[in-house]
Amino acid sequence: TEPLQFSIFPSLLLVATLFRLALNISGTRLILLHGEAGEVISAFGKFVVGGNIVVGLIVFTILVVIQFVVITNGAGRVAEVAARFTLDAMPGKQMAIDADLNAGIITDEEAQQRRRSVSKEADFYGAMDGASKFVKGDAIAAVLIVMINLLGGMGVGVLQQGMGFSEAVQHFSLLTVGEGLVSQIPALLISTATGIIVTRAAGESDLGRDLTTQLTAQPRALLITGIVVTALGIVPGLPKIPFFVIGA
Repeated sequence: TEPLQFSIFPSLLLVATLFRLALNISGTRLILLHGEAGEVISAFGKFVVGGNIVVGLIVFTILVVIQFVVITNGAGRVAEVAARFTLDAMPGKQMAIDADLNAGIITDEEAQQRRRSVSKEADFYGAMDGASKFVKGDAIAAVLIVMINLLGGMGVGVLQQGMGFSEAVQHFSLLTVGEGLVSQIPALLISTATGIIVTRAAGESDLGRDLTTQLTAQPRALLITGIVVTALGIVPGLPKIPFFVIGA
């Protein structure tokens, strides 16, 4: 119910980022050394982008923009502000614990437990502030790796493997785009998980239960939303079934 219950997440985020970068390096080695990147990357490049390099580059660029500009920057800012406010609130929390202890409201053991909780909370948000920089650097590294694979692959294909320029561009661009998409999707999921952790306010229950409780607490808002969505389904040219189902 609280982010502190998953206090290992900053370390896990670092390990996952390094593991994903290791896969990037392995894919780059295969592309530049053998002109192949394995069945997964090749199949991903052919299936997802349909063998169209331009479409693949556009999809990759969109994913990078979503991760870097939207999710990573937002999560980094939230983590920075949360760490700052948590540190600023520490003296007040410590004084409140001392006051409760002096008044006999809590025992010495409970006071020590609360102090440890306050200290862990400050450490967690400070670590998340630093871990968000890993995610931001990971997004930058992904763009650089794609450029290196593309330019290096064309050079290797033309100079060492005897390919024509157009053939080298087609072959290595497809592999580069496939490798970039394969690595970018896990990176996007990691960035999203980081954003969810740092934006999760403390609650009495889990996220799903809080979401259901708070959304159903205002039935009038849901009713108005359903009416508006249903009305959109009446507009000529718009698909009726999806709007009617969502509005219902």
